[in-house]
Amino acid sequence: MQLKNDLLIRAAKGEKVERTPVWLMRQAGRILPEYRKVRASVSGFKELVKTPELAAEVTIQPVDLLGVDAAIIFSDILVIPEAMGLDYEMVEKTGPVFPKTINNASDLDQLRVADAARDLAYVTDAIQLVKKELNGRVPLIGFAGAPWTLFCYMIEGSGSKTFSKARKVLYTDPQMAHKLLDMITQSTITYLKCQIDAGADIVQLFDSWGGILGDNQYNEFSMKYIETICNAITEVPITVFAKGAYLAREKMSSLACETIGLDWNMDIAESRKIIGDQKTLQGNLDPCALYGSYDEIAIQTKSMLNQFGSHRHIANLGHGVYPDTNPDHVRCFIDTVKNFQFNS
Repeated sequence: MQLKNDLLIRAAKGEKVERTPVWLMRQAGRILPEYRKVRASVSGFKELVKTPELAAEVTIQPVDLLGVDAAIIFSDILVIPEAMGLDYEMVEKTGPVFPKTINNASDLDQLRVADAARDLAYVTDAIQLVKKELNGRVPLIGFAGAPWTLFCYMIEGSGSKTFSKARKVLYTDPQMAHKLLDMITQSTITYLKCQIDAGADIVQLFDSWGGILGDNQYNEFSMKYIETICNAITEVPITVFAKGAYLAREKMSSLACETIGLDWNMDIAESRKIIGDQKTLQGNLDPCALYGSYDEIAIQTKSMLNQFGSHRHIANLGHGVYPDTNPDHVRCFIDTVKNFQFNS
């Protein structure tokens, strides 16, 4: 189906666009009362993720209510560990918790490479519903967690400031680490291809915990597997967002991906110099800027846009939108991007 608004896809490919496209990480839910109403109708977050009709509804809400230039499928990065045989729970005000974790090489025998077509059909069903409902209005973004980030949760069992248990394995049993990372990678490739077959127009890899690794370890235990995924996904553009992975930016310039996401701590001019002109950059307004006044949001957004320039940029935040952000402030950010004229 021909997209009526293909700004995001053209920007990712480095083609000329009439204006900078804009969307927000974690736009599907969190800030919208309409999302909270749907969320209250089910027993928990996972039920919402696994009910295609409801997941489709909250995916489309930001397109209708905020005016973003893309939808992103409502799901969670931890559906892959679950499809591999490691269940998780989403605990209110705590986050994800794995009742069982991977502690040694023998635990890998309890896992499998995910059969995405079977085990994650609820995601692809939701994608198909979204595509039908959108009817080409905007592109649909599919996504997955990067292998290192999923590894962190599968070893640690929950969120952590240091992920020291996961990092310990890199020193004590690197062979096991690579085996698990490879299983996650193969699962992720299949999963992303299923999303694309179902209708995803572009996909994004989230390496949320890439920044906790040093340069050499990032190259060995994260970048290596991101590169494998990027090489395998040839059907649609792919975006790589690695929060805090400052030292990896130069290596990212050679990835077989179209777009590199920047977090809000990454200097725009420095990042462009490091990454080069052959990649689109995405980001990177500080999510806390949206707590400011409308005038302040406009000032910060225009400053960001002028720094990125008119070529190869997708406007976004430098991380996911925070759940207590006023939706009207989000609309101010989006409208400022849409109405922006360079050097204004």
